[in-house]
Amino acid sequence: MASRAPHTQESAQQLKDDLHHLTQTIEELVNATADDSRSNIKELRERAEKRLKDTRERLEARGERLYGETRDTLTHQADACDRYVHDNPWTSIGIGATVGVVIGMLIGRR
Repeated sequence: MASRAPHTQESAQQLKDDLHHLTQTIEELVNATADDSRSNIKELRERAEKRLKDTRERLEARGERLYGETRDTLTHQADACDRYVHDNPWTSIGIGATVGVVIGMLIGRR
């Protein structure tokens, strides 16, 4: 998990940069619309559309990658838990019973 922290920070920084560039372009577009200069508006609109498309593609790619990493991690953890329960059935039963008693006590306090 610790090896993913720099990757997550890098992704967060890239997302901030993408959103900053997109915001800048949209602000330029809004400012250009006030001038009502048709050629300037068209150029800025095209830049905004391109940046929006690029940002959307990056976000979709990141989302798919994060989904895949999360799915793989959860699958690995579920497999490890399954192996532990099969290797230590009585310990697992004891842990389950203890958790059940604690939850029962917490619910009974209400």
